[in-house]
Amino acid sequence: MTGGRVADTDEPHRAGGRRARPPVLPSVADQVRDRLSELRGAELKVARALLAEYPGAGLEPATELAAKAGVSAPTVLRFAGRIGYPSYPLLQQAIIREVQEQLGSPLRQIARPDRTSPDHDVAEGASAAFSAIVATTLDRLPRAELERAVELIADPKLSVHTVGGRFSRTLATYLATHLVLLRQKVGQFPDAELERKAARLDLGRRDVLVVFDFRRYDADIIELARDAHARGAQVVLFTDIWMSPVADVARVVLPAQVEVPSPFDSLVAAAALVELVVEAVVQNLGTRVPRRLSEIESIDPR
Repeated sequence: MTGGRVADTDEPHRAGGRRARPPVLPSVADQVRDRLSELRGAELKVARALLAEYPGAGLEPATELAAKAGVSAPTVLRFAGRIGYPSYPLLQQAIIREVQEQLGSPLRQIARPDRTSPDHDVAEGASAAFSAIVATTLDRLPRAELERAVELIADPKLSVHTVGGRFSRTLATYLATHLVLLRQKVGQFPDAELERKAARLDLGRRDVLVVFDFRRYDADIIELARDAHARGAQVVLFTDIWMSPVADVARVVLPAQVEVPSPFDSLVAAAALVELVVEAVVQNLGTRVPRRLSEIESIDPR
């Protein structure tokens, strides 16, 4: 099994007798995402570490990837076998082939800041960049992680709390505002120090903490997530592709692309990811959603 290679085909194209475009076999990253639901414990940590710095992390020695994941080198070797490679060097060879094939692709240049020039159309550039990061985020989203997130957030037996950093708290508010319309026991973690300490103390096994933490990661958010995990709460993390340290204690990690031709990272793709999760929760809850919405609208506003 190899990643990123183009399969040979002799089947002619039905129109005009041309050959059909050869199908592209899944990349190593795609193979890892497809197997995430089967991975547990240390092997899941390796998968997340590989995806967080893909493809670079996969080109490092097994000992270095193991260090990034906080596991042993033999775990990395077992992980390679789990996703279909008899050895770690064979996995690396597949990634090298992918890199060689992708070099020079115009898609790799879409988010380069040096694309700008005095006559550059800012709106056109933003349209291309935002479209690219949203498409990439959703295409590469690990489906198993999405399913885990939805199961936790939709579980009526669990209370859901959202929290975010300086900019990403807007996404925490956005998600919580949607969820209160869909289910009970939803709230946003308080900002005030005293109330936040009390809320942390109350976290336990019947709680889900949905964390938004993007690069230049927030030390307070990281500490909160680790404390929540220690108290038995389930942590769902929305982050960038380099992954907040919260990933070490998260039950679920949902990464989003954030790089655009701007001095600031973009949360556009992360917002799209939030809306995808909301839609998936709606589907999970089924008829409970219209019933709750009807009850909310029937309340006399006076």
